Amino acid sequence: MRRRPTPSPALPGLEQFGAVPLAPSPPRIAVVEDLFRIEVARSRKRKKSVGARLVGDVLRVTVPSWMSPAEEAKAVEMMAARFRRSMSADRIDLSERAATLARRHGLPRPRSIRWADDMLHRWGSCTPEVGTIRISNRLARFPDWVIDYVIVHELAHLEVADHSAEFWRLVHRYPKAERATGYLIAKSGDVETE
Repeated sequence: MRRRPTPSPALPGLEQFGAVPLAPSPPRIAVVEDLFRIEVARSRKRKKSVGARLVGDVLRVTVPSWMSPAEEAKAVEMMAARFRRSMSADRIDLSERAATLARRHGLPRPRSIRWADDMLHRWGSCTPEVGTIRISNRLARFPDWVIDYVIVHELAHLEVADHSAEFWRLVHRYPKAERATGYLIAKSGDVETE
């Protein structure tokens, strides 16, 4: 008969994120959502940065040994959020989606389009001079028609760099443009596409 580990007291600071520890000794493991478990280890080698990698269904987070429990909890949640977003983003092939939308709405195709996990104040960005588009991976959890709108918005910038009337005529070729704009405003008034 296999024995289950006895739950240990909550990891300091992680209880606010709904984490439930499974093992009392380092590395510590906490259950977070249904996507993965988190294993937290402290490292004397790490001086400033926090590292994380997904191995199977375990997210292994390594933090500097000097971190306080509150700083550790914040770092762990930040890494978990980043991996949750990227796991959601994997379901969408941005290149294929951009090509389809460009063809459907008569817009130019980008040279490259990719997810970006460092976009905190914009949903998307475009560099028309080189034909590149970056889409915030925070969008990955939103409905597909909202993601499509942001892609169309950025594709329109490949033709018109500013937000002139001509630009908005291109964007409004996408039939759900107004609805998607309202959705994004409701989600976050300070995040913009550009």
